[in-house]
Amino acid sequence: MAVLFLKLLGSFLTILCLVLVKPHTVSSAVIMGLRNHHNNHNHHRRPMLQANQSTCALFVGTWVRDDTYPMYQSPECPIIDSEFNCQMNGRPDSDYLKYRWQPLNCQLPRFNGLEFLVKMKGKTVMFVGDSLGLNQWESLICMIHAAAPRTRTHMTRGDPLSTFKFLDYGISVSFYRAPYLVDIDVVHGKRVLKLEDISGNGKSWPNADVLSFNTGHWWSHEGSLQGWDYMESMGTYYQDMDRLVALEKGLRTWANWVDNNIDRSKTRVFFQSISPTHYNPSEWSAGSTSSIAKNCYGETAPMSGTTYPGAYPDQMRVVDGVIRDMHSPAYLLDITMLSELRKDGHPSIYSGDLNPKQKANPDRSADCSHWCLPGLPDTWNQLLYTALFY
Repeated sequence: MAVLFLKLLGSFLTILCLVLVKPHTVSSAVIMGLRNHHNNHNHHRRPMLQANQSTCALFVGTWVRDDTYPMYQSPECPIIDSEFNCQMNGRPDSDYLKYRWQPLNCQLPRFNGLEFLVKMKGKTVMFVGDSLGLNQWESLICMIHAAAPRTRTHMTRGDPLSTFKFLDYGISVSFYRAPYLVDIDVVHGKRVLKLEDISGNGKSWPNADVLSFNTGHWWSHEGSLQGWDYMESMGTYYQDMDRLVALEKGLRTWANWVDNNIDRSKTRVFFQSISPTHYNPSEWSAGSTSSIAKNCYGETAPMSGTTYPGAYPDQMRVVDGVIRDMHSPAYLLDITMLSELRKDGHPSIYSGDLNPKQKANPDRSADCSHWCLPGLPDTWNQLLYTALFY
């Protein structure tokens, strides 16, 4: 199919562009160059070491049983959405709650909610991204609330911004929904993903004291799950393009915005690495001839060891490259490998978003993308807490 590029020359041509543009991708040379760059990495990649981790590689380790976990119970937390509340939705096992992350060469400090409140007094923490960011936002609120259940609170739910305030400490913990980080505009009824524009979303972020960004899953969605109708890059509209190329364009827009708009002497900036999914049991049951599982349904324990046998997400190679190229790199919370080991941590069919008919068909309906609360996102926040205070 011939490549058709239509420039935006006023509203009439905008409409014409949106109607007539044909499916195409960016040039094969660009795509192959990016793919070759990605393929130069090892198939199984160790998590990145941060500059302040000379004595402790926080993200390399194993999961160990610890009966002092979880750090809170779901009925005690006022904010857990039904889609993450696995125990409330009838999950019959609870051993998945009894594991903590153990780095190979150090002890991970246990999360102390009172210390968090005191040290962050008067400050704002903001998570920005997709529903995995929502997952982590709710987790942090639960962890803090468990340490100070009688402190006064106030919550405002909105779209794109939701905020939970611990009034006695003047702390705001917010979630800003921006699945791609970059902007989406509606142009004559069509959703346009603006790969070089982040000004609309970004105007809500600079005043936070801690910013934690994530993106990833939405860049690969297709069909009815796709969040846009067209992509725009440098004034040209596309019906589609190589998704890794699009992700890199969007992330470089975000990185440039952070470098140019955030005062790093006042604001700590984190980027949460790609959260894995567990829809393909061949990734964790290599060599097994007895497994009949088709996804994470029925998994009740993490994998042993320090590495995951499945392929490392291609998106992480893009993330690594973009962050390394930043003038002042964001702190990469490199949770991908440790999360890959937690095939047991997903809601599966124990999500409030599923009806009885869907729950009876786990092969098609299991949620192996998000995470139960309490659960894995508590460890993400334990790592965030360590990076902030240690």
